[in-house]
Amino acid sequence: MPTVTYVDFQGQATKLELAEGMTLMQGAVMNGIEGIEGECSGSCACATCHCYVDDAWVSKVPAMSENEDEMLEDTASERKDNSRLSCQIKMTAELDGIVVHMPEEQG
Repeated sequence: MPTVTYVDFQGQATKLELAEGMTLMQGAVMNGIEGIEGECSGSCACATCHCYVDDAWVSKVPAMSENEDEMLEDTASERKDNSRLSCQIKMTAELDGIVVHMPEEQG
């Protein structure tokens, strides 16, 4: 299974295996990763699964939708060039090893 490394705001890294097709948000919530809430259960309606995709992986994740782009305008933490909603990134073999960083706050 492909792996993802979640890095919390303090720099603590947690590496997990996720099934292909599972979103980064689902993996975080199911495994108790602090920093991703996913209040809307992955429907791209709340921005509480905001994350920063590591610069080495930005070009490898699928392009964001217009809806995701609009939702990122409402994040609690600063929006950056590498900001994404983790509910919109599905694990694939191509994303094996992806690293995502949690923002200071959600909600």
